[in-house]
Amino acid sequence: MKNGQYGAALVEFALILPFLLVLTLTVTEFGRAMHEYNLVTKSVRDGVRYLSIQTQNTHTAEAANLIVYGNLAGTGTPLARGLTLAKVQAPVWQTTGTNPLINTVTVKVSNYQFQPLVNTVFGVPLGPFTYSDITATMRAPL
Repeated sequence: MKNGQYGAALVEFALILPFLLVLTLTVTEFGRAMHEYNLVTKSVRDGVRYLSIQTQNTHTAEAANLIVYGNLAGTGTPLARGLTLAKVQAPVWQTTGTNPLINTVTVKVSNYQFQPLVNTVFGVPLGPFTYSDITATMRAPL
């Protein structure tokens, strides 16, 4: 290689580096957003699973603690950043059908927001954004 070609490679690298950084940051934030969504979805499923074996309209506070903190006592830090007990809606028990009669319980987390590590990249906003309601329903004893 000639000496002039080394300088050209450096200039090309300097021109492409910002795009590579933006691409890397975007993919990382998208992965974090998916991880947090899956984390909240799994915790909602755990909460509704817990309520599905309880007597109707009981143990709702423990289920909310299980969703937010991952334990029934409500101790420790929340499983997901920004997840609070206020975002967990009161469980809804419903009875449907006639033969057989089916009892279900539904748990919902509303207004959960993803907070990206960086709010803007080159003037393009990355967030925060609010997920749609995250719900889970299971059969429960009559």
